[in-house]
Amino acid sequence: MALMTQTAAPPELEHRLEQHRSELTGYCYRMLGSPFEAEDAVQDTFLRAWRGFDRFEGRAAFRSWLYRIATNVCLDMLNSRARRARPMDFGPAATPDPANLNSLPEVTWIEPIPMSLISTDEDPADVVANRDTIRLAFIAALQHLPARQRAVLILCEVLRWKASEVAELLDTSVASVNSALQRARATIDEHEIAETDAVAPMDAEQREMLARYVDAFQRYDVDALTAVIREDASQSMPPYDMWLSGRDDLLTWFFGAGIGCAGSKLIPVEMANGSVAFGQYKPSESGSGYDPWALQVVEFAGGRVVEFTFFLSTERLFPLFGLPPRLEA
Repeated sequence: MALMTQTAAPPELEHRLEQHRSELTGYCYRMLGSPFEAEDAVQDTFLRAWRGFDRFEGRAAFRSWLYRIATNVCLDMLNSRARRARPMDFGPAATPDPANLNSLPEVTWIEPIPMSLISTDEDPADVVANRDTIRLAFIAALQHLPARQRAVLILCEVLRWKASEVAELLDTSVASVNSALQRARATIDEHEIAETDAVAPMDAEQREMLARYVDAFQRYDVDALTAVIREDASQSMPPYDMWLSGRDDLLTWFFGAGIGCAGSKLIPVEMANGSVAFGQYKPSESGSGYDPWALQVVEFAGGRVVEFTFFLSTERLFPLFGLPPRLEA
């Protein structure tokens, strides 16, 4: 990290800042809905901390001071753009017709994040708890909150700060924090986020189920896919606004407009937003090798797939997840 050097900050400050990078990235990601913006926000936070350290003087805990700066950075960023979204935010599920496949370039979409960027927890219980507040559906619900309500909910409900601590950070009253928290909870509850199976760490049954899914998808076997996809499963493909609901419609798409995915290879990557993820490569039209198609984020419940999200911005996301630009034959 290249920080400014023309400052009175002590030489150990960079190490102190780095100790908080993961947790601050997780906080900024929940606020902003993009791993790239989150990393920019953390970098800006560190630069502001470096420049302003001579005014810190230990009047507050170092961690609280950093969160104050990060919150202000995120609020500034949120003031300059519309909220991020998922296809489900634009209306009901569509029919599996290519005519419904419309790209919305003016929409800023929620993007997935590798769990390694936001968590250094090794305790399995902590990993699972972190996952529940980073799932795509939860991040999408957060985007419906006004920015300060969003900060209050994340600080109180996710990071478990006391209302008095949040009030001090936001320069407001405890009563205002509690009121904002109540309104934020009500908005989140309206979105009825469905529960899915925890996948960290995976048990033997989950690993077997995952292997069946990978085999079914790579063989593009309709019977095998029917067996691993739940009847009420859904699918979306940002940056397209179309999303599908129900296994029948998903399979109609797979074996209709989506038939080009037949013969794809799935390369497992680390979890994205607490869910299983793969780099999907389609057979190249050149007849040699495989070209990148999507970062698949797959959620399971009761041993079956309940949601597919195919993120098609491979040029942005594949490097973030350490995936190669293409596969050779």
